[in-house]
Amino acid sequence: MPESVHESLVEDLVGGLAPVRRLSPPAWRAAAWLAAVLAVAAILMPMADMDSLRMRLATPDLRIAALCAGLTAITAALAAFMTSVPGRSLRWGLLPLVPAAFWVGASGLGCLRGWLAPGTTPADGHAMEGCFAFLVGVSLPLSVLLVVMLRRACPLHPNLTAALGGLAAAAAAATLLVPFHPHDATATDLLIHAVTVLGVIGLNGIFGGRLLGGGPDAGVRARNDRSSGGG
Repeated sequence: MPESVHESLVEDLVGGLAPVRRLSPPAWRAAAWLAAVLAVAAILMPMADMDSLRMRLATPDLRIAALCAGLTAITAALAAFMTSVPGRSLRWGLLPLVPAAFWVGASGLGCLRGWLAPGTTPADGHAMEGCFAFLVGVSLPLSVLLVVMLRRACPLHPNLTAALGGLAAAAAAATLLVPFHPHDATATDLLIHAVTVLGVIGLNGIFGGRLLGGGPDAGVRARNDRSSGGG
């Protein structure tokens, strides 16, 4: 084949290629998502009863549960962005397990305290419906935003990355719920929270995993991210 034909072929192959914008480091992308969570908190906080919040946070188990929910959101978001980068260790997925375990444990202690001290205020059906609506209403947009941000990285294990994103969104929603939670934890209340959180994680893992599974430019994004070291 003549040299001019080779050159023409090469020009045809590379002529339609579009430059791919280099991804920011995973930690920076996680910080950007967490900034969006803080923006939601800033919008909601003027509606919170701060006196009630201070009283609730004075109780050790409630304070630990709120703190660990926040830490779970932070570590799960970081793990999601880390595992979204091809070549990064899947061990990042273990990062949120410890704060999540303390979050669940402290919430369980709240139920035990309510059983041992019957004077605590139980949750009525209307309040639990409000908690469910709050968790779903906050988790959904945070999950969508996270999936959109993760999609550019072309994760090789999209279901794991999406499930971690779901955990981050659910934990963030649970943290933002604390100022609006009108009662101490009960077994029924904890069950509602657990079902909602697990539902958010599961839906993210299924549908978010499909969205993160790649597209026509998945290979280009992967090669670009590897060449840049994933940020």
